[in-house]
Amino acid sequence: MTEASSADGYSMRRETERVVNEVAQGLRTLDAGVDWFSGLSPACRQEVLGEVTRYAMQAHITAADGRAGVARSGVKPTANPAVMICMDPPRYGFSGLPAAEHVTAFGVLVSVFTVADTRRRETSCEGGCGHHWHNLATTTEQP
Repeated sequence: MTEASSADGYSMRRETERVVNEVAQGLRTLDAGVDWFSGLSPACRQEVLGEVTRYAMQAHITAADGRAGVARSGVKPTANPAVMICMDPPRYGFSGLPAAEHVTAFGVLVSVFTVADTRRRETSCEGGCGHHWHNLATTTEQP
């Protein structure tokens, strides 16, 4: 891998982190996040799905988070990504889904992450924390 592609990968991970956490904290709408994701190349979409899957795993999502997130996303509960995330334990092979399902998978993953991360911010990080991604309201410039 060249330095340029490594730097591009880092930039994409940082942008993904920012977008997903802005949605989770209500600083960006889910539709705006999905629009951002839809504008990416197919290869970048796969990378982003892998990254958001890691966020969901780190947030320790539960089957209940999955159900609440699917309802929040507006995706039919019978769609592949919705079924996968609601299993107990959740299935995480979203980047392996057909490309036609990637946008739906992103919406579901971000919605479920939002539910789980909100729960964690209200419990584990109650009263403040050092997670820079939990402090976007003070670091994100508003248009």
